[in-house]
Amino acid sequence: MEFVTMNNNKKCPVIGIGTFMLSPEDAQNSVKEALKMGYTLIDTANAYVNERAVGRGMRESGVPREDIFLSTKLWPSEYENENAIEETLERLGVDYVDLLYIHQPAGNRLAGYRLLEKAYKEGKAKAIGISNFEGKYIAELETKWEIAPQFIQVEAHPYYTQQELRKTLDKYGIKLMSWYPLGHGDKSLMEEPVFVSLAEKYNKTPAQIILRWHTQMGFVVIPGSKNVAHIKENLDILDFTLTDEEMKKIAELDKGERYYHRTDEQLVQFAAWHPDYEK
Repeated sequence: MEFVTMNNNKKCPVIGIGTFMLSPEDAQNSVKEALKMGYTLIDTANAYVNERAVGRGMRESGVPREDIFLSTKLWPSEYENENAIEETLERLGVDYVDLLYIHQPAGNRLAGYRLLEKAYKEGKAKAIGISNFEGKYIAELETKWEIAPQFIQVEAHPYYTQQELRKTLDKYGIKLMSWYPLGHGDKSLMEEPVFVSLAEKYNKTPAQIILRWHTQMGFVVIPGSKNVAHIKENLDILDFTLTDEEMKKIAELDKGERYYHRTDEQLVQFAAWHPDYEK
């Protein structure tokens, strides 16, 4: 496995498995199988309503807790809940998480970040992060945090490389974790000639080339799947290295265009919605 070093000198694997949109049953099986085949990074969230299942999958894998890098996120409706951290840990069945995010810049986001800082000081979160805080939202938080985050999780892929955001991240040594890393099912990304030709050169799939691009950009990537074969394939990206010239060719694909466009109305809805947690 390869790792990135966070601004608190702790390490995070460059590739993990995400559990977004996975049912509890699928999340449990995917986590268990991923850990058994060599993954060590698992990403979930309050909003995915599968934290209990992720915890079960971890335990069923037989992999020791200390060998797993576990990441989860607090949903905005939890930002003013003083027990949110403890309740999250209880659902996961762990004493701490390795990375704890606030999920959206909605609701009382500063109160949410204060919960993270408190958890960090208490050792209940070994690292903290912000998810979907871009533009004015990270600029605002930058003036108010006591502890700079170790990570940000945002949409990133070869069509949208977060060039502007990375200027702020570089200033604080904040690492980027990509979601929609393969273009959210957009076949045009996978079918770009550069990925097709590199896949042939390295005897990989276009998806594997794109995932390797992420890691060489310094991003951490967390593709999700309930297909065990796909989970195994996604991990098989660390036995080759794209050349500088190949990375430059891929850089030419950057359109500055994202797939997901969040509205202010959605942020209001996010703050009002409460996850119906798995029992």
